[in-house]
Amino acid sequence: MMSKKNNKTAIIAVAILLVLVVGMIIAYFALRPTPALSPVQEAEPAAASGITIGVTIRHADGSEKELSITTEAANLRGALEQENLVQGDVSEYGLFVTTVDGEFADTAKTEWWCFTKGGDMLPTGVDDTLIADGEHYEIVFTVGW
Repeated sequence: MMSKKNNKTAIIAVAILLVLVVGMIIAYFALRPTPALSPVQEAEPAAASGITIGVTIRHADGSEKELSITTEAANLRGALEQENLVQGDVSEYGLFVTTVDGEFADTAKTEWWCFTKGGDMLPTGVDDTLIADGEHYEIVFTVGW
């Protein structure tokens, strides 16, 4: 009888030890410090992590302006506002762009700014359009709905 009791005790002891070891491993990975940056990583300029997008603005008179914007912004609105290129009316839906590069589009005359990427109209507003490095956008003064 004594040997069965010793076997049960040994099994319980091993199980407890296993639980403790697994807990320590989990705690180690959860609480370990993040690695420090190397001197080379620290020396890199902050702008290196920015993205660059291209923008073409087509004004009402047909003239075009080509821009290259390097930004830390995540969306199109942030990149364009960084360059003071857009103004408009803010609502619960985001920014409704009325002015681009100083030119006002009068909605009473059915004038508006059409935002495209690769020639396709954007399905989202400037607030919800996420940008990525190397992309190109067009902003076209448009008349008529």
